[in-house]
Amino acid sequence: MTNLLDKNKFCSVLIFIFIISLLSSCKKYSTEEGTQIFRYNESANISSLDPAFAKDQAMIWANLQIFNGLVQLDSSLNIKPSIAKSWEISDDGLVYTFILRDDVCFHEHSLFKGKKRKVIAKDFEYSFNRILDEKVASPGAWIFNLVKLDALKKKYSFKAINDSTFKIELKEAFSPFLGLLTMPYASVVPKEIVEHYGEDFRKNPIGTGPFYFKLWKEGVKLVLLKNKDYFEKDSKGNPLPYLDAINISFIVDKQSVFLEFVKGNIDFISGIDPNYKDEILTRHGTLQDKYRDKINLTTEPYLNTEYLGFMVDREKSPKDNPLLNKKIRQAINYGFDREKMIKYLRNNIGLAGTNGIIPKGLAGFDTSNSIGYNYNPEKAKLLLQEAGYPNGNGLPPISLATTSTYLDLCKYIQGQLNLLGFDIKIDVNPPGALREHIAQSKIMWFRGSWIADYPDAENYLSLFYSPNFCPRGPNYTHFSNKTFDKLFKQAQKETSLEKRTKLYRDMDKLIMEEAPIVILYYDQVLRFSQKNIEGLSSNPMNLLILKNVRKN
Repeated sequence: MTNLLDKNKFCSVLIFIFIISLLSSCKKYSTEEGTQIFRYNESANISSLDPAFAKDQAMIWANLQIFNGLVQLDSSLNIKPSIAKSWEISDDGLVYTFILRDDVCFHEHSLFKGKKRKVIAKDFEYSFNRILDEKVASPGAWIFNLVKLDALKKKYSFKAINDSTFKIELKEAFSPFLGLLTMPYASVVPKEIVEHYGEDFRKNPIGTGPFYFKLWKEGVKLVLLKNKDYFEKDSKGNPLPYLDAINISFIVDKQSVFLEFVKGNIDFISGIDPNYKDEILTRHGTLQDKYRDKINLTTEPYLNTEYLGFMVDREKSPKDNPLLNKKIRQAINYGFDREKMIKYLRNNIGLAGTNGIIPKGLAGFDTSNSIGYNYNPEKAKLLLQEAGYPNGNGLPPISLATTSTYLDLCKYIQGQLNLLGFDIKIDVNPPGALREHIAQSKIMWFRGSWIADYPDAENYLSLFYSPNFCPRGPNYTHFSNKTFDKLFKQAQKETSLEKRTKLYRDMDKLIMEEAPIVILYYDQVLRFSQKNIEGLSSNPMNLLILKNVRKN
């Protein structure tokens, strides 16, 4: 036992020395080239570097540095060329034809025998079929749900016409389809490398991105180095990326991460933990005076809607559940002050949820404030009376399920609603247990949130499409409305953004009228970076794009 421990300790020392020497060599190189290492922390850890499993922000951020797809998003969420330099969509919206660049190569690997391995259309054919392979079990398989399938041949309609032409055929039109292809799930991977490593491709990724994989000590450090053969250039024709390396640490305690950032040992943090929000931000959401000359703060709307959801399925709900009454749900919506909640509990980070489910930053967001709920306690009392519970008399207790992270918000709502005659109880759950209970339709009122997978309002409205009842889909409230379903299908096929936006607003208005949810707030991207960081753009999906970043 002693020998084994000594051996493990010796191996750990060797690994530590290797990491230090690697980072030292990177630092030396970066000094010569005038650039340095970009350092950020990932508290949530990373379980895989395989784009087939890029299901959360931690993995998405790492994948964006290592891989590319056919198309990509710019900082304004416009769809731009990536490996595909152009594309055409048939008039019926069923056939997508992409023309690929001829200068994109995979990162170097010994299996390529010293040769540059160019990306061709067959690589996309393989990569997309792999996502749909049941043996791979990718959580991203859903992005290709509408791809046409030849039932006899059991073959999907991904076809390499030649090395530079790739075609996808859908079984029905779906206007947001290009947006789906910007997700890391749709990245290109080399067949020979994936098949060589098998499941270990997760820790031996080979892509085409601006940085290539160098080292990963799980739970400790991930190092990516500059891809000198990267195909993209800046507006002046200079090759990207500018940075020499990315160094990702995995410190779990967010307060420790903040202290490391303040000391200058981390270049960037995203979001803010309640434990230190008052230390760095004023009540108005701006930097405290002592930090203004030391760090940068970037903010913009985030495609994340925070809400409370009601289970409105009568078959899943107890018959005496008062939340089945629309007037009770509307009274709850009118019964608390969102503006005050945002100001005092979130330091004005975010926008009060007085509109619909569609967040600011997407076509369909109603800027008129005409479809949501402003604070109106008198209206809430009137609705309670109309529902048969004047001043809450006879109204049974109502339980709200949440996690400890959102307990302060829920207690605030509880306090304001109880003043109107409600008897609100709060049920605090572990995050995993709450998600499971919601998916199994066991909770009648719950806190939820929805972060956009792709930049289209359809992503949010799908939460109320009746074929998406959980656990098959994301309709956790089991809301069902024939008019809504008809509009939803119509919008999916509509190619005109103007007409589609009108349909989105009609659906959003219908949802707010029926009130299967309570919108709390629309979140905000909050990014802190050191003063010597340049080119770190922000975007409403909070994607981390580092190919344009410089570090002085």
